[in-house]
Amino acid sequence: MPETVTFVDPLGEGPPVELDRAEIPQDVPDYELRLEHIPQPDPYYVDLGMLYRLAQLELVRRDYFADTPLHLALRGHMGTGKDHDLEQFAAMLGLPHYRIPLTGEVRDITLIGSVKLYGDGKGGTESRWEDGDITRALRGPAVINLSELNAAGAETLFALHGLLDRHQALELPTGEMVHLRPDVRVFGTLNPTDLRDYAGTQTLNKAFADRWIIWEKDFPEEQELMSMLERRHPDMRANFVELIAKLAVEVNASFSSTDSQTRVETPMSLRTVLDRMPAGLRVYANAVDPLRRSWEEFVLPHVDNFDRDHYETVWSAVARRGPEQSPYK
Repeated sequence: MPETVTFVDPLGEGPPVELDRAEIPQDVPDYELRLEHIPQPDPYYVDLGMLYRLAQLELVRRDYFADTPLHLALRGHMGTGKDHDLEQFAAMLGLPHYRIPLTGEVRDITLIGSVKLYGDGKGGTESRWEDGDITRALRGPAVINLSELNAAGAETLFALHGLLDRHQALELPTGEMVHLRPDVRVFGTLNPTDLRDYAGTQTLNKAFADRWIIWEKDFPEEQELMSMLERRHPDMRANFVELIAKLAVEVNASFSSTDSQTRVETPMSLRTVLDRMPAGLRVYANAVDPLRRSWEEFVLPHVDNFDRDHYETVWSAVARRGPEQSPYK
């Protein structure tokens, strides 16, 4: 019997979802390498509901849509944890995880593959087909994350159309058809297309966008941020945890605002909240105001100059002055 994993709704609204974990066939050509692509569960990861939603969709896929493509893309601003959600979903299911960035510099031959010349050992050369990133991932069980979907060039997107529709296959220049296996899931992530400075992004081609289910991924709320900080930094004092969470929520509310007079262009990402500011508190633990020093040295350098006044307004409204004590117990 295959091992099962249970996904619990953190909101307590839906019933638990049980799914069978993946079993990697030993006859897969790159068996050992594929095992190395299975991510480890992050002990500090807090499921805000996305893993449960992914599990619900996966259950529906397995029970009712085995022959119908249901590909999911997560859309959200930088630092909301889209890629981390997909990586941890792969870890829970024991599936190899392949994150493939679709930047404007990536071409279809990089993703699909090409014919290359190799020495034949006799002073001459011979041509051989070499799989690209997507083709290689498709040849065995996998969670494929096509990251930054709306930064890809048109030729890249058109090359993927056949894989993502009912055809469910990638046709190689050699004539080989690489079919979408039942144990492969294709996901994507993208940033919202608005006036933000997401260099190289564009509105998705409507024919390409129609091949995806698109879910929005919002910034975490205050209590959610506090839960993340408490799990990752259990020895951080509660008043520091609360202030960091409040600062992030207020800044990100301004980032999401439609009012150009109050809107900032740089959010406080999860990297800032969970990694950089706690590191700053360690560095400046003996300062008179450790939180302020961390703000100045680990937050503001990431902020555009024209946004700093608003960041300082948020600081004055939320913290004004940090606690005069050691940040950690």
